[in-house]
Amino acid sequence: MSVRKEFTAQSIYYIDKSTPRIKTCLDQISEDQLWKKPSPVSNSIGNIILHLCGNITQYILSALGQVEDKRDRPKEFSAEGGYNRAELFSKLEKTVSDANKVIKGMNKKKLLKIYKVQGEELSGVGIIVHVTEHYSYHTGQVAFYTKLLTNQDLGFYKDIDLNKKNEIV
Repeated sequence: MSVRKEFTAQSIYYIDKSTPRIKTCLDQISEDQLWKKPSPVSNSIGNIILHLCGNITQYILSALGQVEDKRDRPKEFSAEGGYNRAELFSKLEKTVSDANKVIKGMNKKKLLKIYKVQGEELSGVGIIVHVTEHYSYHTGQVAFYTKLLTNQDLGFYKDIDLNKKNEIV
């Protein structure tokens, strides 16, 4: 397998780990909890999901996919409703699916090309790394806040032995 194919496949693998985790969280909370902020300087789970959609759209769909950048970042954080859990998850799923198609279509030239996003110059590789870690970071915030709201373990690792030792090859 080429480095390009391995990189894009691994990026999609890690992006795709976050989506069902967010779904698990959404299934645990009420519609009211979706837009509840833990403090005045924090974001609701709804805000975080809108932010993830905006970020993925701006970085992957717009920059790498060459679609016009129409992001309204302040609106992601100021929203206090407008979507229910199912609508938000559907928006997130579609955004991630569209982004994965763009990532799969990246060739070496596009991965190494420099793009301007939010005033920064990033390579295609840098953009994909950013989106992968950004999605994971905010998924952790959603999970943490869900645990605070529900006092429940989310079971992300229930079928995995995290104490298993590495095999040296």
